[in-house]
Amino acid sequence: MREVATETPAPLPASRPDIAELDKLIADALVRLDRTMPQFIEYFPAPSSESGTYSPIDNVEWTNGFWTGMLWLAWELTGADAYREAAERDVLSFINRVNRGVNIDHHDLGFLYTLSTCAAYRLTGSEAGRAAGLEASRLLLGRFDPVANVIQAWGDMREPEQRGRMIIDCNLNLPLLFWASRETGDRSFADAAKCHLEQAARYLVRPDASTYHTFYVDTETGRPRFGTTHQGYSDDSCWARGQAWGIYGFALGGLHTSERDYVELAARLADYFLNRLPEDGICCWDLLFTDDSDTPRDSSAAAIAACGLLELVKALPISDPRRDAYAAWAWRIVKRLGTAYLAPIEGSNALLLHGVYHMPNGAGVDEACIWGDYFYMEALMRLRHVWSSYWS
Repeated sequence: MREVATETPAPLPASRPDIAELDKLIADALVRLDRTMPQFIEYFPAPSSESGTYSPIDNVEWTNGFWTGMLWLAWELTGADAYREAAERDVLSFINRVNRGVNIDHHDLGFLYTLSTCAAYRLTGSEAGRAAGLEASRLLLGRFDPVANVIQAWGDMREPEQRGRMIIDCNLNLPLLFWASRETGDRSFADAAKCHLEQAARYLVRPDASTYHTFYVDTETGRPRFGTTHQGYSDDSCWARGQAWGIYGFALGGLHTSERDYVELAARLADYFLNRLPEDGICCWDLLFTDDSDTPRDSSAAAIAACGLLELVKALPISDPRRDAYAAWAWRIVKRLGTAYLAPIEGSNALLLHGVYHMPNGAGVDEACIWGDYFYMEALMRLRHVWSSYWS
């Protein structure tokens, strides 16, 4: 492994994307989405592919919102009715899911409902979508522990092994609570999100700006217990997708709280991430690995990080020189994904290959991941248009 710097990497040449080149990447993505849509009229893609192909599943996984989010993005990019109609069919499924209580005992309600029913309300005025989003928000608020001041990630709230456990992924679930607080005027949603964000900044981020995947806080005393990993290489390594969730999530935290410290924290995490990239700019699955070895890459973490960098560009002052560096790196990452990591038209139903779902469990290694596909499309949207984010 090479030595790595700690400062913000210098801006790259051609920091602004060529519009024609960007439009081609968008067209390539939409062609792949079009060839996939007929397979998922009544179903959703599995979290990760097998041999480059997603199996159809019912609306039961934590990842299903990413597919619907892709449909909403495609509709915004093109105005084509087919995308809206497909997304609205999905929204009915999400309304049914929350009403029936299908696999909702976890913190990923933000991933599920921000990109589906809440996006429907934002884009089309769907009152049923709003109601489902608020119900999901109430369920997510019910996972907040007022002593540990965290939203418990998984499991029954009384389960000893899971109590007080937060994971860095939850940074992207918090926008659902901020949205609910604005919609209802009930500050308890935003207060819980702020408490969790503060604990995440305090305990999930190490002094060198690397991150734990997961951390436990005592639910009887509120004291910190220990940090560990669930999907990273080791407890003291830095799982790449977790770092990407941190970049994007803390940047969004700055947006929702107006607290500058979260923006600066996101920038520190971004510098750590960027300084550990291989030559082609696409991260290995854990940032312990920084070279061009045979270590599997994670295209999905790269796509999330690109969106986080672009959110940082929005959050930093116009005069801040880091904006040019982050914009340039985001474009470099997205361009590389769209030219070297794109799935073939034949023999796959994904957008991006070479992602990693869960390395320790051997799941989805060097495969497509549906969240990677979503965030790749979101990054393209952010680069091409002034976009009203679903997460804002």
